[in-house]
Amino acid sequence: MIVRVMDPAGPNFPGVHYNDKKIDKGTGELMLMKNFPSFINESSSKEEVRNYLRAISIGNQRVQKPQFHAMISTKFQGHSKEELTKIAENFMDEMKYGKQPFIVVFHKDTDNNHVHIVSTRVDKQTGKKINDSYEKLKAQKALSVTMEKLYGQKPEEELEKLLNYKISSLSQLETLLNRNGYKIGKNTNDENSFNILKNGVIQQTLSGNQIVFDNSKNEKRVKQIKAILSKYKELYSNKVFKVEDNRKNEAALPKEKTIDGGNDSKMKIAFESELQKKLKDVFGIDMVFHHKEDKNPFGYTAIDYKTLKVYKGSDLLKMNEVFEFTSDKLDKKTFEILKDYNIRSQETKNILLEFFKKNNPETEIKDFMLFENRAKKDLETYRRVQFEVKDFIRNNKNTNDEKKDISITAAEDGKLYAVHTRFHYVGELQQLIGEKEYQKFLNPQGVNEMQTENRTENNEKSELNKAVNEMLFELMKSSGTTKDPAENELKKRRKKRR
Repeated sequence: MIVRVMDPAGPNFPGVHYNDKKIDKGTGELMLMKNFPSFINESSSKEEVRNYLRAISIGNQRVQKPQFHAMISTKFQGHSKEELTKIAENFMDEMKYGKQPFIVVFHKDTDNNHVHIVSTRVDKQTGKKINDSYEKLKAQKALSVTMEKLYGQKPEEELEKLLNYKISSLSQLETLLNRNGYKIGKNTNDENSFNILKNGVIQQTLSGNQIVFDNSKNEKRVKQIKAILSKYKELYSNKVFKVEDNRKNEAALPKEKTIDGGNDSKMKIAFESELQKKLKDVFGIDMVFHHKEDKNPFGYTAIDYKTLKVYKGSDLLKMNEVFEFTSDKLDKKTFEILKDYNIRSQETKNILLEFFKKNNPETEIKDFMLFENRAKKDLETYRRVQFEVKDFIRNNKNTNDEKKDISITAAEDGKLYAVHTRFHYVGELQQLIGEKEYQKFLNPQGVNEMQTENRTENNEKSELNKAVNEMLFELMKSSGTTKDPAENELKKRRKKRR
């Protein structure tokens, strides 16, 4: 979960217009309007919303750029639009904007679900400017408090557990913290102390004598890890490729000095392989490579989450005995997307590989860059995939349309698969949509013919019924009454009895 506060903007509140365009295009949805008067609601125009925000802001002429605009994003579909809206509402409370008029708009035009929030920086009640000192850092803290309040996430407890790991050097501590979303840097006021930060917010300050090094070895566990490495390098790809993250720091946080005096503002590089992922998922062993600039790694560290111990790689097996390094590379965003696909077999891996070769040839994705992932999509995501694929095959058979999130691809054996690029899903079409819809997709002409036959048969039945009714009507007319002749005969018999 990340938050980004945009730079302040002028009195025309361009954020309202931006979000309104998303809504008009169908890629945005207004989720919440809070603290507006009753005559300004979901049915109001963007001009009415902007005029109201402007009316509040104009009372303070010293605030030249009154727009407050923030974005909160989750990883892929990690949180629903309703959950993100609740997070946004609580976030605004923490930012002291809880009583301000603001809108929350959900966007679904990227891989990550996210919401935009727009308000005014001029206090509705006092007319004063809401304090924006260290605003970006405040936003990180506000989001952290919100996540703890709503989901029980407690960074301080997580950090305390990490600080109890057995380490033999300061660099091992830095590696451990980095892998879990923290940074450690020198305290500018005390050279013997270190600040531990998360999203730019200081979580804890450690003095040098608080860090305890432990050089003891668990020989039994070392043997186990060696055996695991030797076995699994034969079962899963050990080909290592470079992952480059050249995305801008979305939170625009201050640059922090690392332990060695540098800073981490430049492009981040990691080295990844399927073997690493499998070791972490199955055994809780995280293999982290060390390198200089963009050169190949010179060593590795193993973090054992099972026994809370950090190992120097050379104490286990030599790096080149376990891994094979390639010259291939991927950008971080593409890598994260590929990892999220539900690749449950070699067949689905082949389908995806061919799909990306055809649709994204410039990325040059190789077989070993697609990792086995047997985790199932959550039920809500699966139902949405199911609904959208059914809708796609009913209404649009042009599977080559590049603008679509959905593609129907055939395997070598002719079996059809659906690939959904927004939800990172690949699966057999027949299982996904059911036999009836599948047959309609395979033979739409046959379905049309059957419908035509049914209509013809129904028409014939209708004409027959009409003819019978006309014959009965003529028969009743000939008897001089519209009543049934048998009914008249029955009445005559009753009269004779009297």
